[in-house]
Formats: sequence, structure tokens, C-alpha cells
Amino acid sequence: MSDLLSRITEDLSTVLDELNQKASLKEGQILVIGTSTSEVKGEHIGTAGTTEIADAIWKALDRCQKKTGIQLAFQCCEHLNRALVVEETTARDYRLDEVAAIPMPRAGGSMAAFAYRHMNCPVLVESIQAHAGIDIGDTFIGMHLRPVAVPVRSSVKALGDAHITLARTRPKLIGGERAVYTSESSTDENNPTCE
Repeated sequence: MSDLLSRITEDLSTVLDELNQKASLKEGQILVIGTSTSEVKGEHIGTAGTTEIADAIWKALDRCQKKTGIQLAFQCCEHLNRALVVEETTARDYRLDEVAAIPMPRAGGSMAAFAYRHMNCPVLVESIQAHAGIDIGDTFIGMHLRPVAVPVRSSVKALGDAHITLARTRPKLIGGERAVYTSESSTDENNPTCE
């Protein structure tokens, strides 16, 4: 089991590095994580959650957060209507409304329950619009991503036995044939650009 747990942390660290390369996540942006620890273990979603696997996943995510300054949002299972565990500061920064529940392994999921116990000041919010996301075990995080979601491919296709999908988001492209979408293609010298 310890080999599997080490591999989970290492593989997820690779996934996070690849996602960050393609999504260029900035400090303060939100990464939503949906996880079925049962699926990682090779069992059907919602049937065999485990704290040990949640801990292995947490290690990689915590390391990434400390390195990049991103904010994490852990999606709960369907029994809590896919609410999200976030830091109180995230809820305040993004003006998210709290909901009253505490995730438990059998009502919220092992990963969300683990995150709730290990965050500094966790709260539960009903919805979010994250800048990027990782779905471990086909938990369907799409409802919590900003429009427009763009798939990101990773060299790691599974975490344990769980299928992994990744997404980043981008602003909507508006306008028509005259619209300009990058500052490099703009001919207006008075158009300021940001770094």
C-alpha cells in the first residue's frame, strides 16, 4: 500500500506541473479538485473511500499550493450537492456564500472530509467558478469551472485506477470578424498592455 500511496503523490505532482505549464495559473486563482478515492483504489465511486489515499493526494496539492499561491477548492460528493470545501479567505476574496454542512467520508467524500480537517479555516460553499480543474475518478467538476473550459492533456492518464481529466479556462472570445484577441495583433499603439 505504501508504494501505491507514494506513486499517487508523485503522479499527481507530475499532473499538477503539466497543468500549470499549460494553464499558467496565477497566485490567487482557483483550482477545483473532484476526487473519488474509491476509484483511485479500484473500487466503484462512493463505495470504498479511504483517508490514506486522500492524504497522498493532499500532499501533492498542498505542495503545489505552497509553490504557486493558487487557492484550492475540493468538490464534495452528490450527497452534499457537490458543494466545495475552500479556505475562508477564498470565500471572502471571491464573495462566495457559505452553506451549513461539514463533509464526512460518507456524506461529502473522503477527499473533501480530509481537506476540511486539514485546511487552516475551511468553509463550505455551494458553487464556484474555478480557473482550472482536476477530475480524479470521473466526479464531474464541469459545473464548477468558468466558461470557457479547455481540455488539458497530461502524460499521466490515471491516478491509481482512477481516470484523470484536466481543464483550464479562458475568457470568452467576443466580437466578430473585426475583433482582435491578442495584444500582439493590435495596431493601436495607445492600447496599454499588462504584464
